[in-house]
Amino acid sequence: MGDDIFLGGGGDGYAEAQRLLLSHTNRHGLIAGATGTGKTVTLQILAEGLSAAGVPVFLSDVKGDLSGLAKSGSADFKLHEPFMKRAATIGLDLQYAATPVTFWDLLGEQGHPVRATVAEMGPLLLSRLLDLTDVQEGVLNVAFRVADEDGLPLLDLEDLQALLVWCGQNAKDLSLRYGNVATASVGAIQRQLLVLENQGGASLFGEPALDLHDMMRLDADGRGMVNILAADKLMNAPRLYATFLLWLLSELFEELPEVGNPDKPKLVFFFDEAHLLFDDAPKALIEKVEQVARLIRSKGVGVFFITQNPGDVPDTVLGQLGNRVQHALRAFTAKDRKDLEKAAETYRDNPRFDTADAIRDVGTGEAVTSLLDAKGVPGVVERTLIRPPSSQLGPITGAERAALMALSGMAGKYDTRLDRDSASEMLARRAAAAAAEVEAQEAQAATAEAEEREFRNARRYDGGRSPSSRGSGEPTSRTRPTTSSRSTGKTESFGDAISSVVIKELKGTTGRRIVRGILGGIFKAR
Repeated sequence: MGDDIFLGGGGDGYAEAQRLLLSHTNRHGLIAGATGTGKTVTLQILAEGLSAAGVPVFLSDVKGDLSGLAKSGSADFKLHEPFMKRAATIGLDLQYAATPVTFWDLLGEQGHPVRATVAEMGPLLLSRLLDLTDVQEGVLNVAFRVADEDGLPLLDLEDLQALLVWCGQNAKDLSLRYGNVATASVGAIQRQLLVLENQGGASLFGEPALDLHDMMRLDADGRGMVNILAADKLMNAPRLYATFLLWLLSELFEELPEVGNPDKPKLVFFFDEAHLLFDDAPKALIEKVEQVARLIRSKGVGVFFITQNPGDVPDTVLGQLGNRVQHALRAFTAKDRKDLEKAAETYRDNPRFDTADAIRDVGTGEAVTSLLDAKGVPGVVERTLIRPPSSQLGPITGAERAALMALSGMAGKYDTRLDRDSASEMLARRAAAAAAEVEAQEAQAATAEAEEREFRNARRYDGGRSPSSRGSGEPTSRTRPTTSSRSTGKTESFGDAISSVVIKELKGTTGRRIVRGILGGIFKAR
């Protein structure tokens, strides 16, 4: 194992051997160039060199070609002869060999499943993933706050959806505590979650969640494991792809300890199609990327952004990318020429040639390179013939992939999804308990109402006595004799009873009407 990676060289008009120093690989890098100019081969040989030096690698396979890293190249390959000629030109003794590989897939089809919990993803990245407005992002932050305060684990999308339903039902109370929580915003978030589900994003969230140390393994020979994320289907949901990779970088930044400036990195992360990360990204997200890129190198992690044009990467991030491999940029339009000039301005000039002309003129498999020297200073730009890979150029078969997955150390660890007690189950139990309590209260109220009805009926038909006093012959407090009865000790006669009834009726509304009618008739008769 050496302390550098041989990237390429050349002959007349080209640079001498160009080497990427392992001690400066955590200073990050850029691989840029138009489609078909050789970015994939550059990525492949860097992964091979890092693995051979005992450095684990993470990369995404956007086109499906990088699975060839798992298989040795061969002499019967159609480009074998051109490869051997190039190897001789740059002074390379090309030896074919495979690289240890672990396949991963968010969809769980072409690799071991990769999952993260909703809580780990956090409201900022979820808002980016769901393309939420500022107001909707605020509501999502409230939901996360409620989950944290009430001890509701957010593991999968079902948990988040259940929590949002609860927030919508309790929007009035939440608004008093945290600010306006509009049910319309809750509904908009729910619709975006449905879109994410339809794109296959639900498979990303859940348990068992990815253990980052499983991506930082070495094989039995001390070679770094090359972790390949299948991204050909994932590219149909580009926002999901970019958000996942940014989450992975953020988790590495949060979890790994500080190591300063190690002799070689602990992990090198290749972010392919990097423009997807920055397209229409809010300022807060770009600031987060800038922060991660600036600070994660002290955790021993190097990050290489791969894109078609350096202009796809914001200047605040581009300025931190010390190692650069620039493949050809085409300049057919005025905008293309402007982009080309801008790209050339980011390199240290070489007095032997014009940088912009070199970037335009290099062919497939060639590049303009600028690598950090031993003092950490960017080297002058050089034209470089990129070395051929030792592994197979192009994808392996589905059967070969399945066999490698079956023998992988990760086989069985992530294949079965776990569904432990979390927010959705807890909220369902709360709702069931609340419904049972309401039902009990309604039943109690119905019983009390029935008893009251029965009591009134009993008074009506039993002379005002309560049901408990029936047949006892004893008066209750409700049926005690009147004062007049106690003072005389005599029972009212039938005539007295009739008189009392008539007097009561005459005192009532009906009696007053009768009296008014009689008196009115008398006065009319007069």
